[in-house]
Amino acid sequence: QVQLVESGGGLVQAGDSLRLSCAVSGRTFSAVGMGWFRQALGKEREFVATINYNGASTRYADPVKGRFTISRDNTRNTVSLQMNSLKPEDTAVYYCAGERSRWNLSPSFRASDFEYWGQGTQVTVSS
Repeated sequence: QVQLVESGGGLVQAGDSLRLSCAVSGRTFSAVGMGWFRQALGKEREFVATINYNGASTRYADPVKGRFTISRDNTRNTVSLQMNSLKPEDTAVYYCAGERSRWNLSPSFRASDFEYWGQGTQVTVSS
């Protein structure tokens, strides 16, 4: 059974930075794309960033391009999200997710393509 555990969330002011981490238990981590999604209060879950199995390809949602960076360390089974220049509209619960299929060269951005999900970590950005 695959388990994902997020950490690094917190309360910050606009313009600050946070780094989220996701630790994954599972032997197929290096073969599967990973992603970060977020869900703000009263809104649907939305795509933030994804990275393919070897880290060679990434995708970002338009609102976070140039501010957020997704990365992975396949030797440690971790995926991270560096968030800079945070804005109040970034406030949400951030979820780490693992893609269902293996060896995809291009990472998916659709939540329905991700099978494994963490519990989420709260990020709150005050103005």
